[in-house]
Amino acid sequence: MNSLLFSLSTTLSPPLQPPTHRRRLQFQPLNIRASSPTTSFSNNRVVVTRERGKNGKLIKALAAQGINFLELPLIQHTHLPDLDRLSALLTATTFDWIIITSPEAALVFLDAWRAAGSPSVKVAVVGAGTASVFNETTNSSKRFIDVAFVPSKATGKVLASELPKHGNEICSVLYPASAKASQDIEEGLSKRGFQVTRLNTYTTESVQHVDQMIFEQALSASVVAVASPSAIRAWMNLVPDSKQWDGSVACIGETTATAAKRMGLRNLG
Repeated sequence: MNSLLFSLSTTLSPPLQPPTHRRRLQFQPLNIRASSPTTSFSNNRVVVTRERGKNGKLIKALAAQGINFLELPLIQHTHLPDLDRLSALLTATTFDWIIITSPEAALVFLDAWRAAGSPSVKVAVVGAGTASVFNETTNSSKRFIDVAFVPSKATGKVLASELPKHGNEICSVLYPASAKASQDIEEGLSKRGFQVTRLNTYTTESVQHVDQMIFEQALSASVVAVASPSAIRAWMNLVPDSKQWDGSVACIGETTATAAKRMGLRNLG
């Protein structure tokens, strides 16, 4: 697969040209900004791969730039038993910090938080995309959810190293996360003396069925946008080895981009 990976923000710049060498994998981090009105992806297409109904923000940003899109869900989220424990803990226990590391984790947390009676909580988030989920809650909810910390860099390791802690006092942290999330946060915080309770509230899996007609269209698209390591794996597993695909894979977020490199995508730029 011939792929170029880049970081994607909420708006997109003019398209990158397809790589000139086949069967080579590239990774090139870029800051994507809004393009001028005269330059767009108007003759190309971006494939959006989150669960159906959860691609709205990206689709809106693409449309604002005159960019065509194709919705091809590659992943699905499944709730795990710890989700019930999350509601119970929020009802019975007060934590100094609650850590949320992705938009999906934020949505799952908000459901449990409402089920617990909307208690007052102080939240640390990784990245602007995750923070935006809380910013979109109603004004009445915002009174009880204090998004009080965002790290200088949107990674779990940086959050673990920068999360405020008052002296030598025991600081309790609740970390509801995907079962597939790394242990960077709990390990980093534990080394600093935080008391961390992790709950695996959901997991991410590849979809069981992909519409073949839509998939064939996706193979001719300029860009496939992925927002998680699971989505990268799902796309790479779908594309046949014999298929010469010259499109680009847009990694939304540094964690996704880092995971892509770990999967064997090399920085050749």
